[in-house]
Amino acid sequence: MSLNFFRELNAKKVRDYMFDHVVELILIVLILVMGNVSSTFNTMANWLNIFRNMSMKGLIAFGMTMVIISGQIDLSVGSTVAISGVIVARVCRDLPDMMGISVDLACVIGIVLSFLLAIIMGVMHGYAQHKFGMPAFIVTLASQNLLYGLAGMLSGGFPIANTFPQWFTVLGTGKIGGVSGFPVPALILFIFFVIMFFIIRYTTTGRSMYAIGGNQESARLSGINVLSTKIFAFASVQVMCVLAGFINSAQVLSGSYSFGRGWEVDVISAVVIGGTSMAGGIGKMWGTMVGIIFLGVIINSMTILNVSTYAQYVVRAIFMSIAVLVATYQAKKKA
Repeated sequence: MSLNFFRELNAKKVRDYMFDHVVELILIVLILVMGNVSSTFNTMANWLNIFRNMSMKGLIAFGMTMVIISGQIDLSVGSTVAISGVIVARVCRDLPDMMGISVDLACVIGIVLSFLLAIIMGVMHGYAQHKFGMPAFIVTLASQNLLYGLAGMLSGGFPIANTFPQWFTVLGTGKIGGVSGFPVPALILFIFFVIMFFIIRYTTTGRSMYAIGGNQESARLSGINVLSTKIFAFASVQVMCVLAGFINSAQVLSGSYSFGRGWEVDVISAVVIGGTSMAGGIGKMWGTMVGIIFLGVIINSMTILNVSTYAQYVVRAIFMSIAVLVATYQAKKKA
């Protein structure tokens, strides 16, 4: 074989590698450019701020990755964020007087109720989609409106403020190591990234999600319990929404039906930008983390550069479109 053959082969490998990691390469370029444009961008304080701000949507994105890999979608994530904060705020406000218990115990009860609701919603979504053949888009869209309505009814249409115990607010505003320490929301983000990465990469349930998203009938014939796997994926994203709702409410010290509205757009954007295919069967948790950082860097950069809010939406839409095109091309190439 000629030397030119090996040169062409190596050049092809380099091109394929660069194309498979195009988002990471763009992210590196953005970081380098912003580091030169702004002296504050590459400071530790700014990076901690980026991770703190993206922690809530990042947690939901981890769960959404499982759902999309399974070939499904969940549009109710924002409403679950809202109702989880409202439940805890309402219980902390009313239960101590009604039952004569402490605010701390009331808060624990509110937390448990929120997680139970998340699991119930996950079971309902998985069951309705699989057993009745209802599109996940329609099922979760209905849940979105249902949960927003319930959150509005529970809150009376107004924020329920200043009802949480001090330890609960640590979820949103706490720092490890003092005032300039590591934000607790960012720590929670990294902890659940490791957990979700392990599940999707090294467990039977994780491998089953890929199989179902790739070809559900083949997965069923190979002995995979399709229903339980879908329920696990739907329940996981709902649990992540509840946790994100707690962090959000702890940061602003209130619960409101308006929290989380529209978050599904940024969440799905992060997942898609990270390389997960909307058709299912393709994706990785590390890619979603890159997508979260990517969106966080873009938002933070545009804030530093004083770009208008409306222009920010345009820029994010452009990057999401590019990511979808790249992911689609990669899927066709692998096929």
